[in-house]
Amino acid sequence: MTDAYGQLLDATIQHLESLKARGVRYVPIDSANLAALASPTPARPRPQIPTAVPAERTPKAFGAAQRVNVPTVHAEQELRAPPASIQPSLEPAAPVLSPEAKASAFADLRSRAMACVKCPHLASSRKNVVFGVGNIDATLMFVGEAPGADEDVQGEPFVGKAGQLLTKIIQTMGLRRDQVYIANILKCRPDTPGESAGNRKPTPQEMQTCIPYLHEQIDLIRPKVLVALGATAVEGLLGKTVGITRLRGNWKVYRNIPLMPTYHPAYLLRNQALSEKRRVWEDMLAVMEKVAMPISEKQRNFFLKS
Repeated sequence: MTDAYGQLLDATIQHLESLKARGVRYVPIDSANLAALASPTPARPRPQIPTAVPAERTPKAFGAAQRVNVPTVHAEQELRAPPASIQPSLEPAAPVLSPEAKASAFADLRSRAMACVKCPHLASSRKNVVFGVGNIDATLMFVGEAPGADEDVQGEPFVGKAGQLLTKIIQTMGLRRDQVYIANILKCRPDTPGESAGNRKPTPQEMQTCIPYLHEQIDLIRPKVLVALGATAVEGLLGKTVGITRLRGNWKVYRNIPLMPTYHPAYLLRNQALSEKRRVWEDMLAVMEKVAMPISEKQRNFFLKS
């Protein structure tokens, strides 16, 4: 299986899972596309296969047909969207929305999330649903794990001490908080029965139940880059539990979007070492380069020993 085909397959599966989470049960496809999918002979020219081996029974022939059908695209385009050859069957279910329709869809998503009671134990203990905040046309989106006590009270993500540090990081990048979008995998604070303070890690079941809301946020915003803040956020998004120290700074792909895993701001509050601050900043420099933001020499030299 080629890398392009593998990315195409992952993108298609994620897209269909997103539609299913929204209640869509059927995806429209016209008869011509259906016939093309059912036919062992692709409509486009392809390299000839030796007649001694029937093409429809040869795994290599299927791979070769896919290589021909997947158009050559720039690496950034390959990460952002499925090849044009399969888009017609998907576009009717998830079209690019006008600004007005996008705002309406986002408002509808917010209202559904605010009324959600899929996790009764979280719904009964929360003060507020923490939906997300920022620019719905943002090119950069930060994703954390779950609201804490401060966020639960104010109904906004990343407003406590860790959130204040995240705001400083965003400002150091040359952006304002209202120019990016900030959300969590969980929209409710994980309950802590019998405890008056502290937070707990979301369970896999809680993240699985709530993440469709995040998927819809990502699909509507269509950011150029995602930043996963901390090990739990990375685990919830990528299903990886190998440790954030091994994953941070290495580009991944999530829902066809480049994703940068990095440390959670709370980690930097616990560990004030200049070397750790520099590691997070190097991740942000890579993000800035990915979205073609200008980087000054001063920014490049932040947290370097003099």
